[in-house]
Amino acid sequence: MSVPARLTALPARQLPAGFTVYESVTLRSRALGLAGVDALSPHRGLHLRPCRAVHTFGMRFALDLVWLDSHGEPLRVDRDVPPARHRACRRARSVIEVAAGSADALIASWCVAGSIGGILRHVDPDARPRLRLLKRTRHS
Repeated sequence: MSVPARLTALPARQLPAGFTVYESVTLRSRALGLAGVDALSPHRGLHLRPCRAVHTFGMRFALDLVWLDSHGEPLRVDRDVPPARHRACRRARSVIEVAAGSADALIASWCVAGSIGGILRHVDPDARPRLRLLKRTRHS
């Protein structure tokens, strides 16, 4: 399956396991998203950043939506979202759109490297690993 011309003009990042994520870097590319594209290969996706809501009006195929927080960690996956729908995730800061049934392949590519946070830096170089602060306990 060939890559849609609209996507070839966008910057792309290669993830492990052969997954390619194109980055929507302009307002126009985010507004158009994948609308009007006939099909998308199972190992390709579109990263919309910043993004908390998407619509599938003008889509010709169903999508899986992988919502990411400000640290690039997955918050939620909306599977098999059909055309002419609206989805939102208030806590999300970005989303990766992939063809329906491809979210598992995207998640598997993260697992290959053994660290979700590390892989997401391939998608979002500005993502920082989440630091967990340890609570100090009082010793008697």
